[in-house]
Amino acid sequence: MRLTRIYVAEALAGRKQINLPEQASGHVSRVLRLGQGDALRVFDGNGGEYDAVIRSVGKRSTTLDIKQFHDLDCESPLAVTLLQGIARGERMDLIVQKATELGVQAIQPLLSLRSNVKLDADAALRKVEHWQAVAAGACEQSGRNRLPTILPPCSVAEACAASTAGLRLTLAIDGAEPLPALLRSAGSALGAGIAVLIGPEGGLDDSEQAVAAQHGFRSTLLGPRVLRTETAPLAVLSALQALAGDFDWAPSLP
Repeated sequence: MRLTRIYVAEALAGRKQINLPEQASGHVSRVLRLGQGDALRVFDGNGGEYDAVIRSVGKRSTTLDIKQFHDLDCESPLAVTLLQGIARGERMDLIVQKATELGVQAIQPLLSLRSNVKLDADAALRKVEHWQAVAAGACEQSGRNRLPTILPPCSVAEACAASTAGLRLTLAIDGAEPLPALLRSAGSALGAGIAVLIGPEGGLDDSEQAVAAQHGFRSTLLGPRVLRTETAPLAVLSALQALAGDFDWAPSLP
């Protein structure tokens, strides 16, 4: 039986006992209905995970005894950064959740010219914290023990200028080259990472596409259909994993 996995935002190395924060404690006791003596696993986002046993359950905290460390790793061999135009409401949560499940290494939310989402500094900070929690939950579910980095929102021009990825892609309906061909031509550049730029609901502005091209982003497409902004990242990340990542992985048999 697969054990429940819980992310804790504190270093676990060398710890014998920890107290879960109130929200995680409530999830364990009230939602999962786990109690004293039940086993689970915890991870801190730094790699690997630990066996744990519930010592006690209180109204606001749950105490765990930390046991054996397991040096597990299911990270993708592709270092993909998703440069994503911020979508409205739950659509962005869906993108963060599914991109995490699909192995993305970092997510750069974008304040695009055509975006319907406007954020001031305080709202942007709250959004990043919320998306980090969404990513942590996706890691708990998917078996990942390293959290993707959620970067502060910025403009398309700022994100493109900051990218050092070996292969830089803009997903566009008039993409110049199919994705498989671009991957084949990239060769060893894939070792320096992949950046994928996707616009918001209204798409990228012409000036943003031009800036991306100036910074080495190459237009690509995924077939003849127009994908919604919440569909596009899931499709391209799946395609990358299938073509050059770990979708051919199989568990070792005893």
